[in-house]
Amino acid sequence: MYNSHIPSGERIRLPFLPYRPKVYRDGAKLLIDRLCVLISLPLILPLIALFALIVRRDGGPAFFGHTRIGRNGIPFTCWKLRSMVPEAEAALAAHFEAHPEAAAQWARDYKLKDDPRITPVGRILRRTSLDELPQLLNVLLGEMSLVGPRPVTAPELEKYAGYQWAYLGLRPGITGAWQISGRNDVTYAERVGMDVAYSSELTLLRDFRILLGTLRAVLTRTGR
Repeated sequence: MYNSHIPSGERIRLPFLPYRPKVYRDGAKLLIDRLCVLISLPLILPLIALFALIVRRDGGPAFFGHTRIGRNGIPFTCWKLRSMVPEAEAALAAHFEAHPEAAAQWARDYKLKDDPRITPVGRILRRTSLDELPQLLNVLLGEMSLVGPRPVTAPELEKYAGYQWAYLGLRPGITGAWQISGRNDVTYAERVGMDVAYSSELTLLRDFRILLGTLRAVLTRTGR
């Protein structure tokens, strides 16, 4: 996976529009997120430990940290259970050289339908979205939210083309509208539109509905 190289603590300077403060979005949302994570830890931690042991069987690390842009443009390390082969960058470069159409797909969507880097275990983790469980740590640290725009790199943020405020004004989410709206078949422009709508209409009830939709998506294994 290609990552942006931004020094830790240095924020990316992209334009975004100010918004009026709201009680839930600017205060209660983070508190509720942290409480939910703390309550779920007794169940979640054993699952993470089990999957980490399974992932490490190929000799690589259990976890993968990648740089993403957070609220107000501050970069942070977003954590996942590793779902790719240890030499993922080399595998991707070789795939692009052999399949130029795949490079075009990556440039357009930052996603591949048949990604050569994904391990057999990683494919299962991704289809069930279980690879994202370590991001609960990011929520506890205040870097992410349970629901919000999915975390992006600096090059991806440029695709928001004037709508960066919809992303930068919120903490990125473990899940969001994109996850429950046919994410495998949604264009990047449609994804941006979903983030703009979410930012404009953010409420506790909307977050609750997205969480329920995410549970349904996980149970039917629609991830990739």
